[in-house]
Amino acid sequence: MSVPVFEEFEPAADCGCPGCAQQRRGLALGLPVRAGGHPAAHGARRALVLVTAAGVVLGGGGAGVATALSHPAEPVGPKGPFTPADAGTGTGRSAGTALGMDIGRDAGAGTNMDTAVLRERSAADAAGPVTPWPGPETPQGGREPLHGAPGPGPDPSPTPGTGTGTGTTPTTSQISTGTLRQTTRAEIINRAKLWVTAQVPYSMEKYWSDGYRQDCSGYISMAWNLRSNEWTGSLDRFAERIDRTELQPGDILLFHNPANPTRGSHVTIFGGWTDYTHTSYIAYEQTKPRTRKQATPMAYWENSARYVAYRYKGVVSGGTTGGGSNPTTPATPYPGTAMFGPGANNAYVTQLGQLLIERGGKKYYSKGAGPKWGDADRRATQAFQLAQGWKGKEADGLPGPQTWKLLVSGGGKGIGGSGGSGGSSANATGFPGRGYFRPGQSNAYVEKLGKQLVKRGFGKHYLSGPGPRWTEADRRNVEAFQRAQGWRGGAADGYPGPETWRRLFR
Repeated sequence: MSVPVFEEFEPAADCGCPGCAQQRRGLALGLPVRAGGHPAAHGARRALVLVTAAGVVLGGGGAGVATALSHPAEPVGPKGPFTPADAGTGTGRSAGTALGMDIGRDAGAGTNMDTAVLRERSAADAAGPVTPWPGPETPQGGREPLHGAPGPGPDPSPTPGTGTGTGTTPTTSQISTGTLRQTTRAEIINRAKLWVTAQVPYSMEKYWSDGYRQDCSGYISMAWNLRSNEWTGSLDRFAERIDRTELQPGDILLFHNPANPTRGSHVTIFGGWTDYTHTSYIAYEQTKPRTRKQATPMAYWENSARYVAYRYKGVVSGGTTGGGSNPTTPATPYPGTAMFGPGANNAYVTQLGQLLIERGGKKYYSKGAGPKWGDADRRATQAFQLAQGWKGKEADGLPGPQTWKLLVSGGGKGIGGSGGSGGSSANATGFPGRGYFRPGQSNAYVEKLGKQLVKRGFGKHYLSGPGPRWTEADRRNVEAFQRAQGWRGGAADGYPGPETWRRLFR
């Protein structure tokens, strides 16, 4: 069912008709000085109090004065705006001229507000009211290459007015699925977590170390592993529209305002329902001041009815990070040797560090995993390689395709000899893979995990159960167990990995 489009149209900020001019000046006078109002307005309001009191004593002139002062723009009479010739004609102008207008001039206001103040106020009116937290302040950049590099840019933006996020008219130049990088839902969420962990500041002009623009649409471009920075007016070209009831982790909720893309346009990543009512969800989003993950009402704090659900065309099943149906296939393709080693600074280095910490390499990191390559990354990588029995160049501390494959799939031996899901020394209970423990998942492994958590004394967040459906209670109990191991940051995110599983069931 299509969502109706509602658009508001406001007069231009420089409209010169008496009504608009009067409204702008009235708003400017109504602001206190501390909120940006003109200083003269303060004096005029004080004068109003004195004049009103005088009017009471003198027998009723105060009403006319109050009217004159409350409308400092040209008062409108039966035949249009008053002129100086109207003074003293019995229309109420004389009192305003003799008292109110003269007092305004004495205060420095006169009959006209300062031009700069009016212009500033008019611009603010045209931009609309400031949205209070937790709504977004998300001005955004357009479509451009990674890092904003000069040179031939991506395809032109959709034709203005076609709109995205309203569900009315699709944008032009839809992207073919065959040209997209394939990814899994777990990979999308894991990439989204990288910015949450790094607390990436919001900016429509700056680019993070991975090349993506630090605004809401750049965040989605990064999570979907697109080849360019997109915006809210073009993201639907890479996706197919779905019903909200079909949402799964890695999908997005998008609102694009074609009339003014900088007013309200926003996009979030769906991370899973918070409970069975499906009235709120875990949203990953890039908004001021920095990337965040939090429970959010469906679909958003404002313009909720205008958000449309989309699914990335390149999403595939199986091969989820940490196992899934095919644990021998790495969830995130190996990015290449250039992404690692001295001088490297990117999201893949952060992901490598987090994976190494999960596999027993925490002792090498004093401050946790980060995007800048350091000696801790080299030593932890080498320790993992040595754990596989590799020697010489195979254990040089620089991750190659095989090292990366074992890390992202949960295979091989962990640092210190712990087994992964794909290694020959996997633990007796058999870690099934991280894909089984995500929002929306329901299986026997989730229930088995919950029962073991209760048995080990980490079940305080269960109000009922545990059961086969993954819930926030499961995640919080797993997080408590991980923290009890001394893990922090990404190593204690509440999602079980091979080492969490091994320690829980040993």
